[in-house]
Amino acid sequence: MSVHLINPSDNSFGTAVITPRWLFVLAAATPQIAGDPILVDESLEQVVPESILPGDIVGISVHTGNALRGYEVGRIARARGAWVVYGGIHATLFPEEAFERGEAHAVVKGDGDIAWGNAVVDCLAGTPERIYEGGRIEGNQFLAARWDLMAADKYMWASVQTIRGCPKHCSFCSVWRTDGQQPRQRQFQSVVDEIIDLRRLGFRFIALADDNFYPVTLTDLRLAREQNNTAKVEELTAIRKERFQLMEELAKLPKDMVFFTQITMEAGEDGEYLDAMRKANIKGALVGVEAVTPEGLKAVFKDFNYSGEALAKQLQTFKKHGVHVLGSFIFGLPTDKPATFDATVAMALKAGVTFAQFVMMTPFPGTVDFARWEKEQAKNPTLVGDVPITRYWLIPTAVRPKMFTPHPSMSSDEIRERTQKVWDRFYNWSAIWQRSACTPNLKSRIAFMFLSKLYRQMYAGTGISTDSARRKKSKSWARWTARQCKKLFQARPMPELQSPVWALPSTAALLRTALVAGMPKEVTPFVVLPRD
Repeated sequence: MSVHLINPSDNSFGTAVITPRWLFVLAAATPQIAGDPILVDESLEQVVPESILPGDIVGISVHTGNALRGYEVGRIARARGAWVVYGGIHATLFPEEAFERGEAHAVVKGDGDIAWGNAVVDCLAGTPERIYEGGRIEGNQFLAARWDLMAADKYMWASVQTIRGCPKHCSFCSVWRTDGQQPRQRQFQSVVDEIIDLRRLGFRFIALADDNFYPVTLTDLRLAREQNNTAKVEELTAIRKERFQLMEELAKLPKDMVFFTQITMEAGEDGEYLDAMRKANIKGALVGVEAVTPEGLKAVFKDFNYSGEALAKQLQTFKKHGVHVLGSFIFGLPTDKPATFDATVAMALKAGVTFAQFVMMTPFPGTVDFARWEKEQAKNPTLVGDVPITRYWLIPTAVRPKMFTPHPSMSSDEIRERTQKVWDRFYNWSAIWQRSACTPNLKSRIAFMFLSKLYRQMYAGTGISTDSARRKKSKSWARWTARQCKKLFQARPMPELQSPVWALPSTAALLRTALVAGMPKEVTPFVVLPRD
């Protein structure tokens, strides 16, 4: 009997930019009595059905984008006599779909390796429960990943999580509903220990895979003080203090390390925080700009962001403090007009963002936008074949519409074509070369250019805003480019690197020791089931 953990994907490039963290965390959470799990990341190569044998246990984590492929993998596994268990954000939101479409034996909802661990034990006994409820665990219960099971030569960047949840309430995002608005912060000692393990293996580029690395804003603190809410002030201050402690420790790591994370625009008002990020070698961050007009920001419940000239100035502030921005922009908002596309790319170039992504508006399950759209569709359902448009992830890619919600003034094809032109303009060779001047030497500039083209091919050329012919060509280019880029990110392993001696072992370390010992499920503590 073997345990298989499979990260499903339709796009296999042979090399991946960032490790799918959930795969390796769940490997750490697998009870020792089941042995080391077999990990399959289909963004590298697809699963070999013959490797799955009767009686094996197959865990599949699905988000909306890979649900259709995930269900296909589940059906393959069940046909071969394996136990099939689904988890991840999509299975949490649509557990019945996993049974109907993916032939699941069980579904793990939410966090919780009391859930995954119990599912494994129950499958071994031949008596899996239908639903395993996880809930939300505390940050000090997060597990470090089993990086010893990783094919290190296949990934450019590794990933470590430091916090989960986001206090914001953006209409297009499900995080605040599924992971909560209360930040759950992992102990910084556990984070640093895991990063050191990765540097020993030769990884110096690390993605801090957080929902929001900036969980407490200056505005949050000011409002709590104005309300004389002493308890809230103390809570926010403690979270902020822990963030600075983490960054102080990151600053002590080898200077060749590079970190990247995700934060909100409000961090641009917090020079002290940005300076701490720079000292910690957090070189860049994905920042959700979303829209460049006040009307667009209001449409996505993000009117705490700036627009116009104020937006450009705030984006430039990040760079002045040494933090490069990957700006994220959304097209297809009801307020968008043809002129919005040119205005957006002009803003991105003027503001000096180092990278940018331009995505078409998609209503994701668990979001305010999706709930509103689903309610509207109930009055007059649209079908593609026999599938309601509100279940678009079940429609094969070849016939899936490019957009799902009608726009008041532009067609889906027009929005798609204009979006592609924006990608082309921002990522033309001349523009990339100019932005590459932010790097210290010629080798770094070449790496920057390759990575820019790879990012463009992987995320624009194979995404929803492209057509099938362009997608096929982009896959070929991405595979070739990925092989070249991987060489540029390789670093000398540092097996001699030592972790700091902490005063007490972290809770996560104690939990992992207990789990691998195969404790009975009645006393097994909560641990994390990553959503992605």
